[in-house]
Amino acid sequence: MARTKVKDIRECSADELALQLRELKQEALNLRLQQATGQLENSARIRIVRRQVARILTITSGRKSA
Repeated sequence: MARTKVKDIRECSADELALQLRELKQEALNLRLQQATGQLENSARIRIVRRQVARILTITSGRKSA
């Protein structure tokens, strides 16, 4: 998944955000497994994925409270 901006995330529907969130969580799991087995080449990717998950969760919780 390409790096997304907050503006792009805000334009997505709830279904699209849920799909992106599921994909990112799956990617995070795969990265953690790779790190545990010593196969991870780009450790910075874990941080990027974690922040993207946080962005999506922040926007979805903001929509629910608004």
